[in-house]
Amino acid sequence: MSGIREGCVFFRKIGKKTQEARRIIIGDVHGSFQALLRLLNRVAPDSKDEVYFLGDLIDRGEQSLEVVDFVIKNNYQCLLGNHEYMLLKALARKEVSEKWFNGWIESGGAATLLSYNNNIPAEHINWFQSLPAYLDLGDIWLVHAGVHPEYPLEQQTNEQFCWIRNEFHTMTQPYFKDKLIITGHTLTFTFPDVKPGQLARGSGWLDIETGVYHPQSGWLTALDWTNQLVYQVQNQNKNCRTIPLEKAVVNLDIDKISRYFPRESSSKSLNL
Repeated sequence: MSGIREGCVFFRKIGKKTQEARRIIIGDVHGSFQALLRLLNRVAPDSKDEVYFLGDLIDRGEQSLEVVDFVIKNNYQCLLGNHEYMLLKALARKEVSEKWFNGWIESGGAATLLSYNNNIPAEHINWFQSLPAYLDLGDIWLVHAGVHPEYPLEQQTNEQFCWIRNEFHTMTQPYFKDKLIITGHTLTFTFPDVKPGQLARGSGWLDIETGVYHPQSGWLTALDWTNQLVYQVQNQNKNCRTIPLEKAVVNLDIDKISRYFPRESSSKSLNL
């Protein structure tokens, strides 16, 4: 590390940035609007750049309304996360589910309702309903949680794409031969040998959910895939940093993951 300025860490040999349009992928924001603004101020996307959110814009943090409104007004692309999925299930007019409502409230939904003053507008509900489960960008494939390794995409549902953990993280072969899956959802530092703020790479996938809301971490991450750079800001203080991707990522030992996370169905769970 070379220098520190206003809490921000910079690397001298960061690599030359390309002038082409960047693809920027942002991890779970969870209502942390001020951290998001600080992060985007550092990334500084322009009109040529493509900005993608991996879902879970809402819940836990105090400003879900502001986050959602900001993403909509800037016409950024966003995936359906399990927290948007829970909101839609909880507030479905025709089949209100006490199970889903209570699960959502206990998983941070109370903060979202408070930010909306208990009145989520139809515009936002309709927008949540329109969110895709995944985006295929050619060499990378974006999804909130992952895929089930044993089934083709057409046989999978939003529950797999938004919720899956163990089956996906313990697969020994990449799901795609020609593209990397980039996810949020699972806190990277819950994997063995991964520290708060580090990214986690498994067999054909990369997890960038660094836990902006979590007291053990507080990092919010943006991945500039074009330039292979990781931008991060701290939600608990004013620290921020820009790191080459290869310095930010931990390559996981699949055997260790399998011991930590036995392969079992997790897609229909209301676990976080």
